[in-house]
Amino acid sequence: MSAIFVTGTGTEVGKTVVAAAIANTLRADGASVAVFKPAVTGIDDPGESDHALLRRAAGSSQDYDEIAPYRYGPPASPHLAAEMHGERIDPQVLLAAAAAAAAAGDSLVCEGVGGLRVPLAPGFGVRDLAVALGYPLAIAAPPGLGTINHTLLTIESARAAGLEVAKVVLTPWPREPSPIESSNRDSIAAMGGVRVEGLETLDLADPSGWPRLDPA
Repeated sequence: MSAIFVTGTGTEVGKTVVAAAIANTLRADGASVAVFKPAVTGIDDPGESDHALLRRAAGSSQDYDEIAPYRYGPPASPHLAAEMHGERIDPQVLLAAAAAAAAAGDSLVCEGVGGLRVPLAPGFGVRDLAVALGYPLAIAAPPGLGTINHTLLTIESARAAGLEVAKVVLTPWPREPSPIESSNRDSIAAMGGVRVEGLETLDLADPSGWPRLDPA
């Protein structure tokens, strides 16, 4: 089984789009793809939820409890959203759910919540989950001003925990990048010692038209 863990430099930086594009690519290559996200918040907001988009992109038959064992309405950090719901996220539940998802396909695409240091439960955050799973990381980041610092800090945090960084994906990548965006891409690649790719804006309603995004 091949697996990838998609994280980001923060929230709303394109993690779900990157994870969905990878899942869609693996599916197009003939793999049976499973998806997993430890927690989803903000499901009260209009629009397609992260777990629904991941399942559709992967062509998975998993139910939502299998994809995202914890789902909350408020758009808050998962530990706070759980507290507001009167419960606490259990790391053992997450690890068991991730193992079950891994057994459900030839390939597994995991998506984190927010950035690497986001807490899921007391003493257990997204980075701890990524370490426990041991999968290579794909880091989603915006292409514009400020991304060099945020992306290099995320790479540094991942490597400090012993995680492998497979690639950085800048999204949405414009068809005609500005000098700043081009420089950001080159600087992250050189300073981070990592492969950097761009992913254009996707029509989320039509996965058949999405470009390839390989996991490694």
